[in-house]
Amino acid sequence: MAETETEDLNGLCGAAALIEAVFFLETDPLPVGKLAQITGLSEETVGAALPYLSDSLKAADRGLELSQLGGGWFLMPKAETWEILKERYGKKNDDRLSRAALETLSIIAYSQPITKSEIEKIRGVSADSMIRGLLEKELIAEKGRRNSPGRPMMYGTTLKFLNVFKLKSIADLPKLSEVEKTKFELN
Repeated sequence: MAETETEDLNGLCGAAALIEAVFFLETDPLPVGKLAQITGLSEETVGAALPYLSDSLKAADRGLELSQLGGGWFLMPKAETWEILKERYGKKNDDRLSRAALETLSIIAYSQPITKSEIEKIRGVSADSMIRGLLEKELIAEKGRRNSPGRPMMYGTTLKFLNVFKLKSIADLPKLSEVEKTKFELN
């Protein structure tokens, strides 16, 4: 290996180690630009170090993997590691969503931004308590007001929603069949 290639590898290895340390200290997914800002590395170096870090974590003796969520990167336990740890570190039962809450959340996820009255029209029942509960769990957030009479609040999903459901972006939601799509349409 040429001397410059060795220097590049050492530089990439050092950059990956620095980024790994940042992931250990941060709790939220971080985009490349933010990682560059925190580490003082260029975005190009961070972009090259992320696949290097990901490959090094794929070794059988490592318990973490690099994952992407909502445009940001973070470390999470590998699936086989999580199976052992989820009893202690997994979500508690009080974090579970009822069928009605999941239904409301799916309407919001597939139809966002959407107002409370539109949710109620699709569900056929009041959505006050479901929206309140989803807001408290930070799975949805207020996304502004609709420019219509009464200026009703619009709701959409959050980064926490993406994290809980292991999605990189809202585009990764399962595709709906034509029959399923009609359930989310306003009549």
